Amino acid sequence: MTVNSLAFRMFVTSAVWTVLALPLAGVLIYSLYRADVQTSFDGQLQKLVIAIDVDSMAATGDQPIAPTNRYEPLFEVSNSGWYWQILPVDGQKAEPLTSASLGAARLTSPYALGYPLDEETNTRWRNDVGPNGERVRIVEVLDSLRHDPDGPRFSIIVAGPLEWFETSVTNFRNRLTVALSLVGLGLLLITVLQIRFGLAPLKRVQSALAAIRSGEATRLEGNVPSEIEPLREELNALIQSNLDIVERARTQVGNLAHALKTPLAVVVNEAREHKGPLGAKVAEQAEIMGEQINHYLERARMAARVSVIGRSTPVLPTVTPLVRALERIHRDKDVRIAVQCPDDANFQGEKQDLEEMLGNLLDNAAKWSRGQVLLTVTAPRRTARPQQRRLQIVVEDDGPGLTAEQRARIGQRGLRLDETKPGSGLGLSIAIDLAQSYRGSLKLEESPHGGLLVRLDLPAV
Repeated sequence: MTVNSLAFRMFVTSAVWTVLALPLAGVLIYSLYRADVQTSFDGQLQKLVIAIDVDSMAATGDQPIAPTNRYEPLFEVSNSGWYWQILPVDGQKAEPLTSASLGAARLTSPYALGYPLDEETNTRWRNDVGPNGERVRIVEVLDSLRHDPDGPRFSIIVAGPLEWFETSVTNFRNRLTVALSLVGLGLLLITVLQIRFGLAPLKRVQSALAAIRSGEATRLEGNVPSEIEPLREELNALIQSNLDIVERARTQVGNLAHALKTPLAVVVNEAREHKGPLGAKVAEQAEIMGEQINHYLERARMAARVSVIGRSTPVLPTVTPLVRALERIHRDKDVRIAVQCPDDANFQGEKQDLEEMLGNLLDNAAKWSRGQVLLTVTAPRRTARPQQRRLQIVVEDDGPGLTAEQRARIGQRGLRLDETKPGSGLGLSIAIDLAQSYRGSLKLEESPHGGLLVRLDLPAV
């Protein structure tokens, strides 16, 4: 997944939602569980303090009695964290009563410290430190013997260890964290699988379009989801429209060529029959017009060929017969043309255009070389993006080469630097026009072998 892709955007959106939602859900669940355990713990303490209150305040004398039913076995275990005590308040004299677990130690009364009364339960609550340094939660009830509202009051306290509460909550938090982490990883994995499965049809469409560009197919075929079906229909219509436009352009170019060549030929013939300056001038200009018409008609034909979708030409099978033919043509100089070209190098265009470009470049190199010409073709990586799939073709020779000024001038239509060599001076110009028509380029450089190096950049399949 690249940063600028639908898959990355979908994954990031899902990941952000997962990273935000699961922790929030975890905090909410943890808070609810903590509150529930707190309520349960407080309820247990409140139940114990009420039971002890009922037992101890039922005494018939003037002193409370130790409850006969301890309700919690840990009240009998020393420093267990579970304690109860009964102390007089309001300055009255009475013996304190405590659980065996508390011994001679005392718990501080929330009433004595001024803690507010919970009107709903008639209790006071406080977190404190027990006799062994442990944290405990205290609940206190004030009552009098036989529940006489005018009798002397006593503080009845029950304490339970907060460690039990915290341990329960901490264990739940750890298990919840592990569970939500596994859920989060599972959701991210499912998101990746969902993205791959959901975008798979687009991958097939991409492969089908690549097959059309490479000439392996002419239409988008196969089953696609209903959401992509309109896209396939429009793309097929666009491809067909492109083919129709190109075919019409070729027809119109051919018609224009026939329509102009005959009248021009008549003008030239008539002008030549009239001896004199006027006839010569008309014939000369008519011939120039004919050359211009041929030039621009050829460029129009090039543009029509370039516009066709799905043209692909393997480079090596195209180069091989050219090399054999040129070596036979220049056998008097014993020219050898070395070729370095991978088997998978493919030009995205017409075979005749590639033949024309390479034929002109190799022919020029053979004319000026001392016997050695090197053709090197570099194909793009298979993983390269479409806009980066470029074919690099280098033609170099061991001839005299060109100066920088000559390299700047060469390529002008009809320009020949040496009239002793055969040719019309149109070869490089045609190659440059063809390269540019394919949105490529042709550059002239100095070869390491001393001659001219021509670097041709073209679109690749």
